[in-house]
Amino acid sequence: MNIAVFASGRGSNFQAILNAIDEGRLPARVTLLVSNNSDAGALDLARSQNIPAFHLSPKQFASEEAYVQQLLALLQQHNIELIALAGYLKKVPSVVIERYRNRILNIHPALLPSFGGPGMYGHHVHEAVIAAGVKVAGATVHLVDEEYDRGPIVHQKTINVLSDDTAETLALKVLKIEHEIYPEVLAAFARSRVKIEGRKVWIQ
Repeated sequence: MNIAVFASGRGSNFQAILNAIDEGRLPARVTLLVSNNSDAGALDLARSQNIPAFHLSPKQFASEEAYVQQLLALLQQHNIELIALAGYLKKVPSVVIERYRNRILNIHPALLPSFGGPGMYGHHVHEAVIAAGVKVAGATVHLVDEEYDRGPIVHQKTINVLSDDTAETLALKVLKIEHEIYPEVLAAFARSRVKIEGRKVWIQ
């Protein structure tokens, strides 16, 4: 299976995906890396692995339509079968979502539907979790639809929030979970073990 990774930051989940491929846990290839951020570490990581990497932002184009057409062209050129959002901080255009319906995944650092939606990313999520005083946190892999963090949930894993946890310590614990479950879910898709019926998704 050919996977495109979309990332805006340093690419730690991207690295976890590459590790899973190298170790034989994920029967797939990353054949494209797209970032909206020209300074993203994920771009350097991709290029160091000889993976085609592109900085692509709507700001580079005269219109949203031109941007979307270029993005779709890249996905087609690299024979992309599945898109993995890995810390990607831009909303995926609805045309792309429709074209790749049920083939775009995201990893979110909280137990959706709680602590999701616009503005809920990175440290903002963990600060909100700590402020809410909840005792359980975790990470969620979900399918991407037209609304932020509202797509059908594929898999979640939980951890306990300790009384002395801070947003920083919680972030480290959740990131470790992300690196575990994201490659597992991608592998299930690559092995055609995922069943989707409407908003119900399960791994066989």
